[in-house]
Amino acid sequence: MAQSDLNAELQSLLQNSLKPEEPGGALLVTKDGQIVFAEGYGVADVDTKEKITPNTLFNTGSVSKTMVANAILILAAEHRLSLDDPLTKYFDDFDHPEIVRKIRIKHLLSHTSGLPDLRKVGENPDFYLTAKDLENFEPLKRVDRLNFIPGERFEYSNPAYNGLALIVEQLTNQKWQEFVSQRIFEPSGMKTSKITDGAYPETGVAHGYVLVDGQYVERDYGEFPTFAAAGNGGVWSSLMELVNYHQALKEHKFLTPKLTKESKRVFEPINWSHPEAPHVGYSWFIGEQSLFGADSFGLEMVYHTGSQGGFRAFYLSIPEEDLLFVGLFNRPIHNIRALIFEGLKILERHDWLE
Repeated sequence: MAQSDLNAELQSLLQNSLKPEEPGGALLVTKDGQIVFAEGYGVADVDTKEKITPNTLFNTGSVSKTMVANAILILAAEHRLSLDDPLTKYFDDFDHPEIVRKIRIKHLLSHTSGLPDLRKVGENPDFYLTAKDLENFEPLKRVDRLNFIPGERFEYSNPAYNGLALIVEQLTNQKWQEFVSQRIFEPSGMKTSKITDGAYPETGVAHGYVLVDGQYVERDYGEFPTFAAAGNGGVWSSLMELVNYHQALKEHKFLTPKLTKESKRVFEPINWSHPEAPHVGYSWFIGEQSLFGADSFGLEMVYHTGSQGGFRAFYLSIPEEDLLFVGLFNRPIHNIRALIFEGLKILERHDWLE
């Protein structure tokens, strides 16, 4: 089938559901390092009506965690830390250090630490509107019991990544945002990407929206709690610059081949005891089972999704096909996994997934 047929089918994924005058999103596919589809839908700002393009910056939500993890791995490659370092090496003010003594950096990276999320966001939303990484990690220091022994199972943790960002700051004596900008963005050619540090970027980015009583209402910095906690979701980037990030990872521009491979391999603790097999590396989710609940395509997938305020995102690579599939949105998407699945089925029909 012709390239035009493929483009038309990929276009159909969103063009009927994302109206030109409303918040929308952007979708991209690359194959063998070449961009084969990149399209924007809707507006980045409902007031100015600025159109979304493949260069529009969106908040990427938890896709940001992959960059925080890579910052940690850069420091590991430089022997400035070990992934087996205990958490208490970097935070000596836990109320009950004996409770957390078995937690290692690798547990934070893979969401297997057992640390409960003790933030009371619902009770104090005004505080968390501007609370940064330190304020979001601080409640965890009061922990008096873990949800499970570190390594026994998976439990997603946003504040774990606030803690990892703070470790980067301790070891580099600079804001972690500056470290990521210098050591990941610059070598990757991510020239316009930004990271939340207090208020989100005032200009040059999409705003996030949710639909309330038939009207789109802004939900980003200042309206949505924990938005300022950048370690778990503070990176703003575009389709085009996430392609650069992907290429930089492939070409090992900022991280060694060994640690790149290790980060995208399932972390399998020796004391794992959950009935479901582990499915996370160092930030990256791995495998179709964790995404679709089944092996629908028979291919290894490495991915991360993101959700924060009015923003949604996904970044999925299939290494053996040298394929990248990315979506960034400034409005909620009803079923992002179904969108990914349908996009991949289109690519399969066009013989792009073997």
